[in-house]
Amino acid sequence: MRPFVDWLARIDPGTHRRIKGLRLVTAYGIAAALGSLHDVAHTFDTTLSVGSLAAGFALWASVSEAGHSRPQSSRDLALLCLAATLGSLAQALLSPVLAPLGRGVPELVLVSGAFLASYLKRYGMLGAGLGSQVYIGQLLAYGMQPEATDWPAILAAGGIAAVASIVPRLLSGPAERPAEVAALSPVGMGRRHLSAPLVMGIQAAFASLVVVALNARFELRESAWAITACTYVVAGSATGTAQRVRRRIVGTLVGVPLGLACLPLAEHAPLVIWTLAALAMVIYAMALPERYDVACAAFAFTLIVTLAASGEHSVALLSARIWQTLLGGALGLLAARLILPLRDTDAPPARA
Repeated sequence: MRPFVDWLARIDPGTHRRIKGLRLVTAYGIAAALGSLHDVAHTFDTTLSVGSLAAGFALWASVSEAGHSRPQSSRDLALLCLAATLGSLAQALLSPVLAPLGRGVPELVLVSGAFLASYLKRYGMLGAGLGSQVYIGQLLAYGMQPEATDWPAILAAGGIAAVASIVPRLLSGPAERPAEVAALSPVGMGRRHLSAPLVMGIQAAFASLVVVALNARFELRESAWAITACTYVVAGSATGTAQRVRRRIVGTLVGVPLGLACLPLAEHAPLVIWTLAALAMVIYAMALPERYDVACAAFAFTLIVTLAASGEHSVALLSARIWQTLLGGALGLLAARLILPLRDTDAPPARA
């Protein structure tokens, strides 16, 4: 245990990130519990899981929030949950229109989220979080195959998520200090007098569009995971993108096998699985600012074990996380190198 304790002290000397990790796990649990209440779950005539949707909104809003005070954090969390709600509403309203056009066509909505996740970085930490939340909302709704009539359930999930994420932040108070993520908000000029965030958005959207085309042609399994990789590997320079691709792939290659190794526990000891998932998300929150590879490994593990605990035991489907990450990472890197490639000088220095 001593090496592990030393690692914790080195990566999180003031325990601030551990507190944030506990907060985002708490927000997830509160939202899932509130959304699963009988009066909530059975109020709406929908196949959507209000609890799962709200939990996803609250979790990722808590990850993206970086306010310095309770009022600022509460405001940002409410806005982040609103952004996720709008993303899900867009997916719910547009998916039924696009679905008759062919397999994978509803994924085109995710392309807009991929663009915003990078482009809104021009507005700082909150802008980056809002763009990411729009994409997260679209992604969560896409996996549930929503209909236009599901909008009341989506609005309810957004409201529950806001409450579930704000309450733990109010309780954590000054014991938590936000971490500035390096190079999160590049505002320099890119190629041909285009801003770096705009170029990054174009790169992410183009790579995502290629995934949509490949899915329409070859029927990829869980292609949304590849789009997610395209979205989040794009950085403020081609070199930075290459580093993020490498770290995301390394993390996924570690996290997915560890998750698959825990599959027997999913059936016989689900409580243990959910406990491990919670611990992994705490590690995710601790590692994210500097150790993207460790963060990706922690989240890949969490994704696999939670899917298994929810009843998905197909090794082929769960292991698709690996090759979809490879595909998305490769496409993101190609886009960063071929489409208006950004140099290291196009983005400002990383902030301490």
